Parts: sequence; C-alpha cells; structure tokens
Amino acid sequence: MSGHSKWSTIKHKKGAEDKRRGQLFTKLSRAIIVAAKEGGPDPDANATLAAAIAKARSYSMPKDNIERAIARATGGGENADAFEAVTYEGYGPEGVAIIVEALTDNRNRTAADVRSMFTRSNSSLGTPGSVAWQFERKGVILVPADEASEDDVVLAAADAGAEDVGQDESSWQVTTAPTDLAAVRDGLEAAGIPITSAELTMVPKTTVELDESGARQLLRLIDSLEDLDDVQEVHANFDIPEAVLEAVAG
Repeated sequence: MSGHSKWSTIKHKKGAEDKRRGQLFTKLSRAIIVAAKEGGPDPDANATLAAAIAKARSYSMPKDNIERAIARATGGGENADAFEAVTYEGYGPEGVAIIVEALTDNRNRTAADVRSMFTRSNSSLGTPGSVAWQFERKGVILVPADEASEDDVVLAAADAGAEDVGQDESSWQVTTAPTDLAAVRDGLEAAGIPITSAELTMVPKTTVELDESGARQLLRLIDSLEDLDDVQEVHANFDIPEAVLEAVAG
C-alpha cells in the first residue's frame, strides 16, 4: 500500500472531528454534480458518478446530500457547466511525485494557488505528463485488518470482481479496475466486511520512503493543497511508516 493510502485512512479516522468537514462535503458534492452532468444521473450507467458516490459514502456524507447533488446536475442550482477538470503535476520534498486534480471555474486562479503552495514548500510544478507515468488509476478500498480476516476479505473481493488484495500494517487494501469500484464496494458490504474508505485514486508504481522530517514537509504541502477550494484530489508516491504518519497527524 502506498503511504498516501495510509494517510487517507488516518484522515478518515479523524474525519468526524474535522473542522473542515463542511468544505469536504462541498467538494464531494461538486464532484457528484459534475459527474452526473457529464455522464447522466444513473450511477449504474455512469462509472464516474458511481465512484464519486462511493467516496462520498466513505466519508459518511448523508444520503440526502448525495441525492440533492445529483438532482442539481439537471435541475439547476450550482452550475456544473462552469467547472472544468484540470490536473497539475510536480515534485515535492525528497523528489516525491505529486498529481493535483482540481475542478475549477477559473484556471488562472487555481494555477496560481497551486503554484504558490509548491513554491512555499520548496517544491516545483512540472509539465503535463512529467510524473503521471509513475501512477495507474485504480479503485482502492481500505478495510481495517483487525475487523476482518484475510480469507473473508479475499473471498468477498474476488466474488465481487476485485483485482487484488494486499495488507500493509493495519489495513487490507482491495484494488479494483476504475469501473468496478462501486460494485466491489457493494459486494464487500453485502458480505459484512467493514470499509474505511472507497475511492478512485492514482496508485504509484514505485514509492519514495521518507523519514519523519521529510514526512512532515511533504504532508504539510499535501494538506495545504487539499485546503484549496478547487482541489479535489492530491496523489503522491510517498511511503511513510504508519507510526510516523500517526505522529505527524497527532
């Protein structure tokens, strides 16, 4: 499992107390609105929407919020046509590769904000494609290892169409094709498997190991990027021991 997946797990644990929960729900709603606008309101026929809903559910976003976001895609409210997807690539501390995905109604503002965060962290933005080759888009579902046995997770995941199951410290990581994320999540839930998170992500082909000092620098950069209103996702190919992540998050 990449360090970023472990970092996501820790942030999910803190999620209920996160003061930025309202901002998170706004971002999740925006992703649902844009996905429904572009591919239709039926998640069974729109894999992007299904993945956006799966992620929203993993953050305990109320069902009513999800349904309102889908309705607004075709019935008015926030204008999905105003937003476009933009991606930025660069390198952070210790040469960690970073991909930033955003939905914006003002490219110039978003580019300036992202560049500022990189500059403040003595990091650098690159050109399109400069780091993307180091990642693969996958669906990733995390299951607490102390709440489900390996046999149960592997069997349920295989039956639901998952690609792989692996363990890293305190979590099982179930990997799926992007279009299978929602179906595999549903299959795990039907089998009684508890789920920490389920989302589309960029899985790194290789990772960069960081010590505590490097971890603090990098995670400050990632948090500052995720705090930007337009930024939806930040992916990075770092690997940090879970104990260090817990200490940094503490």
